[in-house]
Amino acid sequence: MNPEPTTSGAVTQPLLSIRGLHKFFGPLHVLRGVDLDVHQGQVACLLGPSGSGKSTLLRCINHLETVDAGRITMEGTTLSYMERGGKMHLRGRREIDLQRQDIGMVFQHFNLFPHYSVIENITLAPTLLGKASRATAKANAMELLEQVGLADKAQSYPMALSGGQKQRVAIARALAMKPRVMLFDEPTSALDPELVGEVLKVMKSLAENGMTMIVVTHEMTFAREVADQVVVMGDGIIVEAGTPEQVFDHPQHERTQNFLRHVH
Repeated sequence: MNPEPTTSGAVTQPLLSIRGLHKFFGPLHVLRGVDLDVHQGQVACLLGPSGSGKSTLLRCINHLETVDAGRITMEGTTLSYMERGGKMHLRGRREIDLQRQDIGMVFQHFNLFPHYSVIENITLAPTLLGKASRATAKANAMELLEQVGLADKAQSYPMALSGGQKQRVAIARALAMKPRVMLFDEPTSALDPELVGEVLKVMKSLAENGMTMIVVTHEMTFAREVADQVVVMGDGIIVEAGTPEQVFDHPQHERTQNFLRHVH
């Protein structure tokens, strides 16, 4: 995918660029040469059946999985690897951890620390990593809890929260590191239907405020309303990509058409 023209006609480079990405799990070829560009402030929604490689792609971006071929760059800097002597070499753990601070991730199952209060969950990483003093981290955490509608739950523990509240705390925790990109891996699929809306509302607000987001989701209405780019994956490749109107209203590929028939 090409650089995006701005309103002035200039061309901007993508914030995140993926080229020729391959990932194997043993003999299983999960990602088969994925190319994807996401520009600053864009929301890209990844759709497709289970097993198509969507979650693995997110995990590769955030270096929860190593890649077997290809590269992921953020504004021209290769993530997790560096080129030396014509070959790609894994960066040191410290460098990788620094790069990962620019990438927030929200998982399907919240991953909150049960023995920490809500505010402790949010302030832990910024204080441990020296990004903020305790006082600053706490003030930021309260702002984020206000933003996700949970300021009154600061001293609560995860076991006292609903699934939707836990996921909103997880979003606040990821935002506390001030990431440049937010990754969401099916953030509503573990929630009861009546709780889905409160999480999607927070995500819509982030999008409106210019957060760059890559979202794996089965929420088609959300993808249609919020995405700048809809990407349909199948068997480890991108089958089709375009604007929501292009993909939902005028799908070009039979696999996209079949997938959309099954989810609507």
